[in-house]
Amino acid sequence: MLKGKKILIGVTASIAAYKVAYLVRILKKENAEVKVVMTPSAFDFITPLTLSVLSENPVLSAFSNKEDGTWNNHVDLALWADVMVIAPASANTLSKMAHGACDNLLMAVYLSAKCQVLFAPAMDLDMYKHPATQENIEKLKSFGNEMIQPGYGELASGLIGEGRMAEPEEIAEHIKSQLTEKKLKGKKALVNAGPTYEAIDPVRFVGNHSSGKMGVAIAEELARNGAEVTLVIGPSDITTKVPGIKRVDIVSAEEMYTVCSSEFKNVDVAVMAAAVADYAPVSKADQKIKKKENEFSLSLTKTKDVLLHLGSVKTAKQVLVGFALETENEVENAKEKVKRKNADFIVLNSLNAQNKGFGADSNKVVFVDNNSSLESFESKSKKEVASDIVHKIAKILKSKSL
Repeated sequence: MLKGKKILIGVTASIAAYKVAYLVRILKKENAEVKVVMTPSAFDFITPLTLSVLSENPVLSAFSNKEDGTWNNHVDLALWADVMVIAPASANTLSKMAHGACDNLLMAVYLSAKCQVLFAPAMDLDMYKHPATQENIEKLKSFGNEMIQPGYGELASGLIGEGRMAEPEEIAEHIKSQLTEKKLKGKKALVNAGPTYEAIDPVRFVGNHSSGKMGVAIAEELARNGAEVTLVIGPSDITTKVPGIKRVDIVSAEEMYTVCSSEFKNVDVAVMAAAVADYAPVSKADQKIKKKENEFSLSLTKTKDVLLHLGSVKTAKQVLVGFALETENEVENAKEKVKRKNADFIVLNSLNAQNKGFGADSNKVVFVDNNSSLESFESKSKKEVASDIVHKIAKILKSKSL
């Protein structure tokens, strides 16, 4: 995704500077070109040698090399970048950025930048909450810069609160979002993901092995492409890192049906990737059921079909995508499902594919559209599968708008 992209990282004086090493490593693994500019004070927290080795480029911090007179051209450096990220951004640097102070190379590069600038604040909670800092942040946003929200947690001072620099993975996702073509800008999308748990008693449930990885990957890819995404997710410990996603956590199939039905009328796209339980216990015991008898019977009733309902109320302008997990007669069942549920296409998974499906990081899928046309793919990571799905969605949306 970042292959050949030029990313300029500005590092300022903060204990969080150690995280930049991990950030550079992530970006290089994505085949990005990375250059680093440091303020002189940042040397107290991380060495230029570390970042030079990881970025495979010299680290710059001064306007010129006093030994040979070489000038570090801040204008050329600023024009080189596709995106500039200042991380960590100290309170001092935020103030300089907001007021145009130019007393070091990093500030000269920032003031010359024509690309999108992101900044990731890092400071103690009182410094972050101070009116002066908040005013500087608002001013920077008004300039068109984007803030990567700091986290809440333990700070270097020993206090706990807001001001902790975002994790490298989160910063990398913001960079990817900036550099992804916004095919779905202005569109709204609904995605469901994960399993549902149908309660038997207060401690037991009927469920499945879905991890939610595929649905989350789709939600993130839609958001990277500019869509405003609502993710309705069953019990899952997966977190979303891409900005632009509203997460709604649910537990049961009934909750999934209620939320998705309510949200669907307001979206352009819906991708139903969740493994919603087909059946739920007829009744839930108020107390834990004791193990007394040799046999135990459980009466189940069919749950409401989310995809079938959405297909029945879908408008001509909406795109609806479903998933099918099959173990036999896979293509035939998917062809029947896409028509019966009035979906634009079905993403067919097979449990017969080795190391694919629930919990895996990769998937081998077939797209089955409502004309029974098939599009088969080789095994790919779930992120790559998500990209293929979003690409097809964008094509269908474009055709529906003609």
